[in-house]
Amino acid sequence: MKIRNIGIALATFSLASSVWAYGTGYSSFPLSIEKKLLSTEITGITSTGGGLGVQARYTQKASDQVSFDAGLGMAGGDRNGRLFANADFEIFPDYMRQPRVALRAGFEHAKEFENNRNIFSIAPMVSKGFSFWGNEAFPFVSLPIGMNLNSDTKTYESMISLNAGINGHLPIEGYQNLIGSAEMQVGLKDSFTALFFGVSYPIN
Repeated sequence: MKIRNIGIALATFSLASSVWAYGTGYSSFPLSIEKKLLSTEITGITSTGGGLGVQARYTQKASDQVSFDAGLGMAGGDRNGRLFANADFEIFPDYMRQPRVALRAGFEHAKEFENNRNIFSIAPMVSKGFSFWGNEAFPFVSLPIGMNLNSDTKTYESMISLNAGINGHLPIEGYQNLIGSAEMQVGLKDSFTALFFGVSYPIN
């Protein structure tokens, strides 16, 4: 019931004229099954049509190999409307010297530069847990490859970007239950360059 209510809320907010949501999120963070996260994130797109914004993300671990996330946000700029959902499929776990290897599939409905777009993407991702000054964190690298379908002009274009980031529990006394994230996206083909920073709170 709670998950359905969250989905209804996300769909309702997607009708606003200034929503967007970006970034890889918390795919590389090792959640236990049925664990849920609510996140708030600051977004900053430095490419044409960008700007500053704030977004929300819901993440849930469904099984040992699969996790889901969905979200939206509000901001200015020409990339002013977006609702997204993703599924992360683990291929190899993070074990001893072996990094975690996963494939992330996603869908976005976007309003960009006055055009409606449906974006389908896949992103191979590699991550590994490390200890930094006694605190464990999980850096990752992914390569999102997508197809951007413009429903107004009936055209399409391919998209490629390179994303790198890190997430882990905040090393701040009294706030260790919170999970922080930082990510940079570099547009390689018909994409954009951006920075994302977030804080996530476990709700189960």
